Amino acid sequence: MALSTHYDTVIIGAGMSGLAAGIRLAYYEKKVCVLDRHTMPGGLNSFYRLEGRDFDVGLHAMTNYVPRTVRHAPLNKLLRQLRLDYDEFALCPQLESSVKFPGVTLRFSNDFALFESEVREKFPKQADGFERLVRHIKGYNDTDLNAQAASARVVLKDFITDPLLTDMLLCPLMYYGSADVDDMDWAQFVIMFKSIYCEGFSRPRAGVRQVISALLKKYKACHGELRMGRGVKHMTLSGDSVATIELDNGDELTADTVLSSAGFVETMRLCGHGGPHHHDQAGRMTFMESISVLDRQPASFGHTETIVFFNNSERFDYRPAEDLADPRSGVICCPNNFQYDQPPPLGEGIVRVTNIANYEKWCALSKDDYAARKREWYARCAAEAVRFVPDFRPYVKFIDTFTPRTIEKFTGHINGAVYGSPAKFRDGRTRVKNLFLCGTDQGFLGIVGAMLSGISMANLHVLQRSGRT
Repeated sequence: MALSTHYDTVIIGAGMSGLAAGIRLAYYEKKVCVLDRHTMPGGLNSFYRLEGRDFDVGLHAMTNYVPRTVRHAPLNKLLRQLRLDYDEFALCPQLESSVKFPGVTLRFSNDFALFESEVREKFPKQADGFERLVRHIKGYNDTDLNAQAASARVVLKDFITDPLLTDMLLCPLMYYGSADVDDMDWAQFVIMFKSIYCEGFSRPRAGVRQVISALLKKYKACHGELRMGRGVKHMTLSGDSVATIELDNGDELTADTVLSSAGFVETMRLCGHGGPHHHDQAGRMTFMESISVLDRQPASFGHTETIVFFNNSERFDYRPAEDLADPRSGVICCPNNFQYDQPPPLGEGIVRVTNIANYEKWCALSKDDYAARKREWYARCAAEAVRFVPDFRPYVKFIDTFTPRTIEKFTGHINGAVYGSPAKFRDGRTRVKNLFLCGTDQGFLGIVGAMLSGISMANLHVLQRSGRT
């Protein structure tokens, strides 16, 4: 017999956004239930164990790093909203990262002055324009939920005239947040510019599980309900509102409000609105990532950078790969290379290489061919990566690779699109009266942005309506 329970709010997805929204609402004694089809929380940023090793999914680094004293920064704002202590995330700052294109390298760290000096030195004719750009970015309200969509490339032309510098500025921001092909929304560009270049990278001491554990502990302390392994099969509408939420196991829930972090197209499908028009709004940008476990620390053979964004072509192409993957550009992340407050133990190192991929081509492979192709493309992408960092391949002792098929399986995102739909819904509203979006397709980016998205939507659509903020 199906069980039926009523909640003030049901939240679809136990990722960063869903858990943050749940904490915010449960803190104000709302009856909240967070649902997730999978048994591990975290969504796009989770973790798994393989061959006796713990691996992060998604997380290269947390953006928006600032010290606890920078009170109005996004990181500290979300900690206040969630009643979490700064030390609970145990953040360790990056060492130094870079953007590397043919003949030009731009270094950056958590001190924005380094990046400014690099741009002035490498692009002296663009220095004045870059200074005006930075002033414009710092004065832009990227939290405005009513901001009109605009092309970042178009806006940048008012400040930067060198296409190489434009591509170098965009490369990290696109890899870490753009659902658009060869462009990104201006508001999202501003969010990512501030979070990566102006603030910077850090890593929780124990990886992403440190953040997830802190969120789960707080959510349970506020008496929120969490149902893992309980996906939403269908939402039935009555008029213009969600009436019932049917789970995969047959249980039925009702709620005054539903917050979904599943993505716009995916959420509309759950309501029976899954026609061609909605499918056309699904994202296409997806990735392949290989994790190489090394028999030594990367610093021992000269690799000390935290993250390297690279491109080996005349222009930077950010579009679905023509083949299974595109080795011409990518991201090389070394989790060993952060400023840990305790010296990391000697032993294994890790290098993660991420490249743009092609969903359709990976899905067309047979089971046997799939495994062989993963090995082939690991080798091809690693061979290109070592043009930009010291060669780590002689020290590899274990490899794990995920593809767009993996992303779709564990996130439910159509096309394995990591950043969801290019169309964002900044106020979270859908055509269904009591159904709102948070997370990827609301539009705030990164782990900090995802949590702020959940908080903002919970505040706007639940707490403000009930007179609680």
